[in-house]
Amino acid sequence: MIVLPRRPAVMTAVTTGALAALTAVLVLAVRSDAYVTDPAALAGWYAVAWALFGAAAWALRHVPARLVAPLVLAGSVAVAAAGLVAEPRTSSDVYRYVWDGRVQAAGVSPYDHVPGDPALSRLRDDWLFPRGAECERPERFGVAAAEGRPGAAPHDTAACTRINRPSVHTIYPPVAEGYFLLVHALSPAAARHKPFQVGGAVLSVAVSALLLAVLRRRGRDRAHWAAYWAWCPAVAVEAVNNAHVDVLGVLFAVAGLAAVRTRPLRGGALIGAGIATKLLPAVVLPGALAGSAARGAGRPGGAVRRSLAALLPAAAVTGLGYLPYLLVSHGSVLGYLGGYAAEEGYDDPTVKNRYALLRLVLPASWAQPAVLVLCAAVVAYVLLRGDPERPWRGALLVTGTAFLLTTPGYSWYALLLVALIALDGRWEWLGVAMAGAAKYVGGRAVDDSGALGTEAYALAGTAVLAGLLLRRRGQGKALGEPARAAVGDTP
Repeated sequence: MIVLPRRPAVMTAVTTGALAALTAVLVLAVRSDAYVTDPAALAGWYAVAWALFGAAAWALRHVPARLVAPLVLAGSVAVAAAGLVAEPRTSSDVYRYVWDGRVQAAGVSPYDHVPGDPALSRLRDDWLFPRGAECERPERFGVAAAEGRPGAAPHDTAACTRINRPSVHTIYPPVAEGYFLLVHALSPAAARHKPFQVGGAVLSVAVSALLLAVLRRRGRDRAHWAAYWAWCPAVAVEAVNNAHVDVLGVLFAVAGLAAVRTRPLRGGALIGAGIATKLLPAVVLPGALAGSAARGAGRPGGAVRRSLAALLPAAAVTGLGYLPYLLVSHGSVLGYLGGYAAEEGYDDPTVKNRYALLRLVLPASWAQPAVLVLCAAVVAYVLLRGDPERPWRGALLVTGTAFLLTTPGYSWYALLLVALIALDGRWEWLGVAMAGAAKYVGGRAVDDSGALGTEAYALAGTAVLAGLLLRRRGQGKALGEPARAAVGDTP
């Protein structure tokens, strides 16, 4: 075993080298089309990237404090740039973003028509709706199904499309739709997907800078935690290359949690903007209210006032975001939300391997009620015993628990979790983000993707429990040593 001396110059060199290697591996992974041709190879590249990320983050702990912030930001830029070197590789969601922006620019509500609706045929082009041999590619979707002819194959139609689920209405909330329109308005006419990737890169670096600012206010010894987000492979792949709008929701959620303790109205409003971007940031609300029930116990109405100070602006921002679309739309502004929940198995746990860990010990029919009970218990714990000075800690506990209980298969959902990990420094939760990537990419390379996902989340849950036990043991030693010293024991 090679033991490196932890001299500052050596560790700075190790950090820089690991970052350079991480960036190179991410570039190779992003430029590859292995997701379609060889998913096992792509899963291998991802594994190498995560290993290098771990090495770089570990080495950063031993770098001089004055260099930590510059290294984190430089690495954030490098990791984000790696995601820009190719078109989206493992997700087609960005093409819906492009379409929704285009539809809104034409004066049409994105909630009123599905992409395959002939009424919007004037907005189609040969890039989003290619023809001929392009329609034979596996990542294309037939428009015929959207036009009411589900039996027709793509090559029998006038066009296919890059947009997934072209027969359903958009699912994205209003702030996300506003972002799609803004990017469309700022983009050159033939820019296609690249402006959304650039937007993802800018937002991911902005989250890194915000994390650094928040952590440095709490002490320079915590600044290296920002690297858990800034250098995470999931950021390059999902926030930048696949350009998922989740990164905008993450920015709002982090800003809201940072503000909610001293400025609850502002914090609640920012969290509301995050919810109106991707709905998932709603899971940080219990963290924003951490300890409110206990703090208000001695004052009549104290808990209610403190909760409302954050909840009302969150609800107001979310509602006001939907209002313009409610006024101009003829259809439901919830779009495909209900259908998506059913498609993803939240009602039927045998679909998409939902609630995989719980189904190891419970009948499938018990899984959903068990999730509701366990999540409610965790939320109650955060409200009663959570630390109001660290709202991100309760948010991480609720979010991470929800991930372990629902075992999602889309790796971009974990972007919010990664940012919360960076805020709280609890790196053991990173295994949950890795599990989502393993299930999403590695699952394509094995016969039983559900089994792989179950194993990945089981390992992640084990890592979280081990981290909890190690931290408690460390805290116990820290508390016990002064007492032993006081009675003459050697510490």
